[in-house]
Amino acid sequence: MTHKSLFAVLFLILILFACKSQKPDVTYNSDTLKIIPVTQNSYIHISYLQTNDFGKVPCNGLIYMKDDEAVVFDTPVDNKTSNELIKWITETKAHSIKGVVINHFHDDCLGGIEAFHQLNIPSYANNKTIVLAQKEGNPIPQIGFDNENEITIGNQKIINRYFGEAHTKDNIASYIPSENLLFGGCSVKSINATKGYLGDANVDEWSNTIAKIKATYPNLEIVVPGHGDYGNNELLDYTISLFKKE
Repeated sequence: MTHKSLFAVLFLILILFACKSQKPDVTYNSDTLKIIPVTQNSYIHISYLQTNDFGKVPCNGLIYMKDDEAVVFDTPVDNKTSNELIKWITETKAHSIKGVVINHFHDDCLGGIEAFHQLNIPSYANNKTIVLAQKEGNPIPQIGFDNENEITIGNQKIINRYFGEAHTKDNIASYIPSENLLFGGCSVKSINATKGYLGDANVDEWSNTIAKIKATYPNLEIVVPGHGDYGNNELLDYTISLFKKE
């Protein structure tokens, strides 16, 4: 083989390797649930909600694990898939679930919350979420807070905070300082995403609310939206521009 041919083969291998490495690793995958590692201690869980307007929609949640404990952010869309997630966390990963944090009152956040309650796993949410879930006839989170809530697992804390109205009146943002990671839920859009469902939104305040999150956490390394691919602070910038008043 000539040097030119050898170079061509090596170049092809590098391209194939690069293409393969760009695909996110999948730790767990079934017809109803996908789990993708984001950091050594955090994972995105994806379940699928059938909607009238948008078809079958992949919905993101988050798992954070530390020192044999775990916190789940948003449930999968139903109890069956939530039990699938719980089994993976408690049996495959051998972590006990300390709590589940609900981002807002829609089904893609709390549709499977009763599976957690049946195992005496406490749920946390903004008090506005509890009121709206009850009004909507959705399952109701157990422990409410007004502006800010902290949960500690291992020796690390999680900050759940209400910044204002956006996708809904009650949506919060959850920040994990040790990971420099924000779970923004549906108030944060993935790059090139559309505005999505606006039936309960405050489009006038949306940009302002996300700007407050960005000002509070200016150097985020990872931002996880409610739908679509995760990224960094660029997702906050994109969301601000998407809803900015002209």
